[in-house]
Amino acid sequence: MWWNRRKPPVETEPGPISEAGGSQEEVNTTPVHRTAYIMVGLGGAVVAAFGLAAIGEIFVWSFFALVLTICAYPLRARLEGYGLKRGVATFGVVFAVVLLLAAFFGALFVSFAQFLTLLPQYTDELRSWASDVGAWLTSIGLGQQQADEVSSWFDPDQVLGFIGGIVGSASGFVTAAVILLTMVMLMGMDSSFARPLVRGLYPSRPRLAIAGIAYTTGVRRYMVVTTLLGVAQGVVDWIALTLLGVPGAALWGLLAFLCSFIPNIGYFIAIVPPIVFGALVGGWPLVIAVIVVYGIVNAVIQSLVQPRVVGNAVQLSQSLTFFSVLFWAVVLGPMGAVLAIPLTLLVRMLLVDSNPGMTWVRPALGDIDAARKIMEVEDAAAKAERRSRRNPDGAAA
Repeated sequence: MWWNRRKPPVETEPGPISEAGGSQEEVNTTPVHRTAYIMVGLGGAVVAAFGLAAIGEIFVWSFFALVLTICAYPLRARLEGYGLKRGVATFGVVFAVVLLLAAFFGALFVSFAQFLTLLPQYTDELRSWASDVGAWLTSIGLGQQQADEVSSWFDPDQVLGFIGGIVGSASGFVTAAVILLTMVMLMGMDSSFARPLVRGLYPSRPRLAIAGIAYTTGVRRYMVVTTLLGVAQGVVDWIALTLLGVPGAALWGLLAFLCSFIPNIGYFIAIVPPIVFGALVGGWPLVIAVIVVYGIVNAVIQSLVQPRVVGNAVQLSQSLTFFSVLFWAVVLGPMGAVLAIPLTLLVRMLLVDSNPGMTWVRPALGDIDAARKIMEVEDAAAKAERRSRRNPDGAAA
């Protein structure tokens, strides 16, 4: 077949004679099928992305139910460890997941309601501020049309229309709720077979079984830690904004909590509303204070605390994390950005962690331990080379 064909040997000029007396000739025998495999893999990835986008409304809520079930699974193990029946443990898992869903959507509902109550109080100020922003953009050389488009982002009528469009899509919310609740109940019942399935898979596919366990552990640790740190971040922002006198401090603290699930980008989404309303009531001094507070809180929680708590469970580089948020947001919408890390970990588990021939990719993806070992070897070699340059006589001896 064409993908098994190899390039014919390329005749080259004889190389220099080696110390053993043989001629060092290079022959190009690189198989053609490697390029074909790469092209087929890229094509398959494109088809898979378009396929997921086509069934996004079904897939994203089903996968969200899977993530919630993974987070609640330790409750099943603990209840069964107490000697309770599987049916009782299943009810406990489903009930815990429903509570998580109620808290999540309750937070969304409260945030929308508070924002719709707060926005009309500052309608005139927002329009005046948007006009000033447009005039400033025009003064620095931006075209009038572009300046009007930017200033329209802060127009209260545009914001209300956008929120109304989201809230008004009742059919979409009903469909999502039905899919999510149904999948939560079914996955909660099916989770009783998870442990026997892994035990049965291990003798024939040990690497896949180990990768699956590592995936569930990493997703659970990431989601639980992100939730707890998001709550801490939201509470700190709420208190700080209240002390600074920014309107809607509780709302912006809740927004900071929700945006904490979007790596890298969520911080910039959460800081925009406090900056705008801070500018309305306090001008530039209050804007600078908000930026400083958010910067300190974000730096401490997401840059110092979260990596130490999560550890090496995620094993994704910062650049790959940022790209995954953008990619899954384009493919699956806003929920794709929220679920970007679990989705990327799933892809890595299927393509890399369960494949013994792909372990060389792990350092490039963000495996800190593997990358650190490579760096230690390179640092030792570079140190030895520098030492030999400083003391060539000793190196020769």
